[in-house]
Amino acid sequence: MAVLIDRPNWPGPRGLLWSHLVSDHSFEELHEFARALDVPRRAFDRDHYDVPETVYDRALALGAEAVPSGELVRRLRAAGLRRPKRYLR
Repeated sequence: MAVLIDRPNWPGPRGLLWSHLVSDHSFEELHEFARALDVPRRAFDRDHYDVPETVYDRALALGAEAVPSGELVRRLRAAGLRRPKRYLR
C-alpha cells in the first residue's frame, strides 16, 4: 500500500510540468497525503491528483514512491481504484 507519483513530464498550466499522484490502497489515503502536501482538493481528477513539478520532491520526502506512468496506472487498476473518463457519444 503506497502513494505513487510519476515524474513531472505532462505540460500544464503556468508553463510547469505536472505529475499524477495516486494511492494503490484507497482514496482516503490519497486525500490525506494530498492534504499533507497542501495540494488543494480541486486538483483531484476522478482517481488522481494533478500536481506541479514544484511538489514532486516534497512528495518523495513525505514517502511517495516514484514510479513510471505505466506502472502507476497498472497499480491503480490492480487496486480497483481506476476511474476512467466516460466519453459522451
